[in-house]
Formats: sequence, structure tokens, C-alpha cells
Amino acid sequence: MNFSATFAEALRAMAMNRLRTALTMLGMIIGVAAVVLMMAVGQGAQESVKRSIDSMGSNLFIILSGASTSGGLRFGTGSAPTLTLNDAAALRSVENVSAVAPVVMGAQQLVYESANWSTMVTGAAPDFFRVRSWSVEQGSEFGDADIRAANRVALLGQTVAENLFGDVNPVGKTIRIKNRPFTVLGVLAAKGQSLDGRDQDDSVIVPVTTAQQQLQGNQFPGSVRQIMVQVRSAQAMADAERDMTDLLRQRHRTQESQESDFNIRNLSSVAESAAESTRVMSLLLGAIASVSLLVGGIGIMNIMLVSVTERTREIGIRIAVGARQRDILRQFLLEAVLICLAAWCKKRARRL
Repeated sequence: MNFSATFAEALRAMAMNRLRTALTMLGMIIGVAAVVLMMAVGQGAQESVKRSIDSMGSNLFIILSGASTSGGLRFGTGSAPTLTLNDAAALRSVENVSAVAPVVMGAQQLVYESANWSTMVTGAAPDFFRVRSWSVEQGSEFGDADIRAANRVALLGQTVAENLFGDVNPVGKTIRIKNRPFTVLGVLAAKGQSLDGRDQDDSVIVPVTTAQQQLQGNQFPGSVRQIMVQVRSAQAMADAERDMTDLLRQRHRTQESQESDFNIRNLSSVAESAAESTRVMSLLLGAIASVSLLVGGIGIMNIMLVSVTERTREIGIRIAVGARQRDILRQFLLEAVLICLAAWCKKRARRL
């Protein structure tokens, strides 16, 4: 029996037992659909985490100022003014460091004509946009000249721009922050949510010196809450962390027996932990979905076994007229393959 005859006979057998064929296909359709759905969910979660990690920037350290003590009470990290703009400038000389951005921040009320919005105002250096991989969608960034002059200029996140200006282009407009006029230089590209669910676009960026002198009311001139540092490569992270620690301890005249008055946090490690958790979840979902596919395969095997049992008379007649065992086996295997292909094609057509 040649292949074309076997193929035609398999199609004829499937047509004669449509209900059995449909039920067998249903098991495979459910199994394949479960695998595709679970894998899609896993890949979507991985992509979401990847976007969040990319929005934070790559190869990042955040250096936080130390904790303070008052009246026997110890306050949290960042409460003591132990980091300064001069520390940030010194960190630029560390080997493997590519960008340094000192940062101060605080919540402020923004006003434009009759609209107002409360948001986080961040004072930063021009390297901040490079460190955070944050581009400007409209307008332009501020530069070193704005830092030196403490100019009242600002860049708005997408959320702030929408709430204050709606459909109006905010570039060149004047907003008021803490009752002081600020010129809008540009609008930042959308960043979306961070890993902790915070809306990164609900923010305003101004020169760090402007924030220090005119918005924060800092009683310690030149101090900053944190310094963001970007390293040239992931392989250099450990060496850069050691060199930065030694430099800052030397600048702060910290004795060997004393604890550091700052904290260095490796954001890349946090991001990798989140990514690894998502990968494990994707593998788990894939394993669960594979059970459905296995059940569908077992269903096909059972149906084909029943088909063989029901068709013993037909098989006997074929053998009597000269059919060989491999011809009978090929026919039933071909029927099973055609059922699987039909189920796959039906699922594919639904997706399209």
C-alpha cells in the first residue's frame, strides 16, 4: 500500500467517525491553547520586568547619605547630610565610573494658570538623564550653565504635562513651583511604572543647585540626599563599588573602626533578582501548561487504541488481502498525525 492510498484511507476513516475525531481534536486544542497562553503570560511578565529594569538605567549604584540620631532616636538612611556636591565631583575621577548625578528631591505644588498639581520635584545634574537613560521628547535638557547659575528651568514628566497643560505644548511656558516662576525647557519621554509600582512620569526635574537654594530650604548648603553613579560595564561593578567606598571614607575622614556614614546600593542586583523571579515563574507556568498538553496526547493514544479495537475486522480483512503489519501501523499513525495537524491548524486559524 503506497503513501497516497494510506493517506486517503486515513482521511476516509476520520470522516466516518467525525464525533470521535472532533473529541480527540478538542483535547489537543485545549492542551496547545493552555501551553500557548501560559507561555504568553510568562513572556509578558518578563517583558514588563525588562522594561522596568531598562527604565531604571543600567549598571547603577545609588549612594545614600547616612542616618542621624537626635534625642536618642535613630532616623533612617538619608536623614543625615553626609553627601555633598563635592563628593559627587570627586566620584567622577573613580576608574570605571562613566556618569555621576547628585540628586535632591521633595514634594512640591505646581501651578499653571488655573491648573495645579502636586508632584515630586527632583533636583539633578545633567548626567541624571544619561544615568537614567531618560530622553527628552519635546524641547531640550538643561546644561552645566544652568547648574552654575541655579536657573529656574524645569523638565516635566508626561503625567505632569498632561495634568497641567492638557493638549497644549508646555515648552516655553512658565509654571510656578513654591510660588517661584520656572520656565519649562522640555517634556521627558514616557517611562512608565518602576519596579515598586511608582509612576516615574509623575515628576519634575530641575537643576540641583536651584532645588537646593530655592526649593528645599536646606540648612546645609551643598548637601544632597543621594548620588546616582553609572559604571561603564557590569563586570566593573564590584571594583567600582570598592573604589567609591574607599574614596568617600577618605573624604569623610572615617576611621577604620567606624561605620561608613553613607550607604551604597547596587540597583543592578535588585533588577537581576526581579528578572530571575520572573524567569522561574515562566518556567513554572510552562510546566503546568505542559501537563494539559500531555493529557491531550494521552487522549489521542486512548482514542487510537479504541479505534484499533473497534476495527479488528477491518484490519483482518486487510491482512487477508495482502496488507503487511507496517502498512496497518502506518495508517493508524497517519490518522493520529492528521488529527494533531487539524487541531493545530484550527488553533492557528483562531489566533489569526
